[in-house]
Amino acid sequence: MEKKSNLLLSFLIGAVAGATIAYLLSNDKGEEIEKDIKETVAKIKDELEKHYEKGKAIVKDIKHNAEETLERNKPA
Repeated sequence: MEKKSNLLLSFLIGAVAGATIAYLLSNDKGEEIEKDIKETVAKIKDELEKHYEKGKAIVKDIKHNAEETLERNKPA
């Protein structure tokens, strides 16, 4: 019974979200909201790309330091 309730609730939330989006996009204000969403998504994408590149550099540095440490501590 609980699974059916969750399924029904999920369906209702999806329907409300879809109707809201359709309403917003069907009027003039919807175009402004769509523009704002696209700008926000672009900013988020840029930030994620910056963090990704920083993360890659950090991993590369850690790998390099680990290799140096292993080389220095290699038995003679």
